[in-house]
Amino acid sequence: MSETLVMQTDLDRLAERVEKAAALIQQLREDRSRLEGERNLLSERVRELEHNLQGQDVPALMQEVSALRRAQRDWENERRDVASRVESLVMKLEKLEA
Repeated sequence: MSETLVMQTDLDRLAERVEKAAALIQQLREDRSRLEGERNLLSERVRELEHNLQGQDVPALMQEVSALRRAQRDWENERRDVASRVESLVMKLEKLEA
């Protein structure tokens, strides 16, 4: 009798493990399907971007990027100059008010 009980317990544990494995397999299938969909969307986006870039002159784009970076540095320098002037004016106003 105890052998039958042990066998039943083993079968119950095995059934539980099989159910967990089946649930895990189902989850993995769903994940795979979702990831395949994301991959397809990203692949299509890459194709669109590549199509948009075709025919564009890469060296010209690089020059444009460099020019934009120079302009950005110029604006940052000008911003710093204006900030220091404003600070100077604020200090002068504080001295006048005192």
